[in-house]
Amino acid sequence: MATQEILVLTYMKDGSLEPSGLELLNPATELSNQNGMQIGIAILGSEDESIAEECISKGADKVYLVSNDILKTYNSDAYVHVMTQVAAKIDPSIILISRNIEGRELAARVAFRLGTGLAQDCLEVSIDKETNRMLANRPVYGGSAIAIVDCQSDPQVAAIRPKAYEALEADTARTGEIELFEADIPENVIKVHTIETVAEEAEGIQLEDARIVVAGGRGLGGPEPFEQLGELAGLLDGAVGASRAAVDSGWIPHSQQVGLTGKTITPDVYITVAISGASQHMAGCTGSKVIVAINKDPEANIFKDAKYGIVGDWENILPALTETVRELTQS
Repeated sequence: MATQEILVLTYMKDGSLEPSGLELLNPATELSNQNGMQIGIAILGSEDESIAEECISKGADKVYLVSNDILKTYNSDAYVHVMTQVAAKIDPSIILISRNIEGRELAARVAFRLGTGLAQDCLEVSIDKETNRMLANRPVYGGSAIAIVDCQSDPQVAAIRPKAYEALEADTARTGEIELFEADIPENVIKVHTIETVAEEAEGIQLEDARIVVAGGRGLGGPEPFEQLGELAGLLDGAVGASRAAVDSGWIPHSQQVGLTGKTITPDVYITVAISGASQHMAGCTGSKVIVAINKDPEANIFKDAKYGIVGDWENILPALTETVRELTQS
């Protein structure tokens, strides 16, 4: 029988706790407030009790530090094996995993090995008052609608979109347990080995981490206007994104693509310039808190999802907007 515990599965990345791990303690806390379950978090690749203390201060009741030298470097086979191992031992009622780049694969494989279902790409989770089971809100039909998924199998697993929740403020008065967990990883578990890792050269804030994103589409007409988008993004401490059409045209790297075949982002503000708003693109940004659209076509699909819309030529609007932001930020 499953324990009355909500388990967050996360890991170390580049020597630090993967940022979305702390974010997941927020929805875990909301679920706990509704069903009374305790919150556990398993951190792969760490024996650092200071990290465990931070997790406790931000909502965890129990921290499992999962160690093995193999876990110091990301390997999907090893991570899936260990996450399944930890989940099987703890036997929680609910499991939360980040739907970041790694989590898209990890969540599905872990759920399969546990013989349960998966609520993928969730924006929000809650508890059904009648059944006391988890409900998950997730975008469907390319982001044009939100479905409420009823998790009927155990454990109940949800992969939550990064930035859908903010990490809670630290409460240093909180106390909790810390348990060391030594993972067993047989040699035959790892089928894929990393030969070489090439770091992607990137300047400024990463697209998926940005609170403000300024994105451009095919309507910009070429690569040069992205410099103007970069100027506005820089003033807002944001990042530059793009539609698939702009990426396919070679105007901007694929790492900046937002959409179904690009990155899924959840910024506070998403400013689109000359993007029509095709469903494939909207699938990657429906979690944005506010969408601001600039497009010369008043019938553009993007306006259906935008909170603020400006109809007009971007060549006139963007410079004026940038100058106004410059005055406000420098005053």
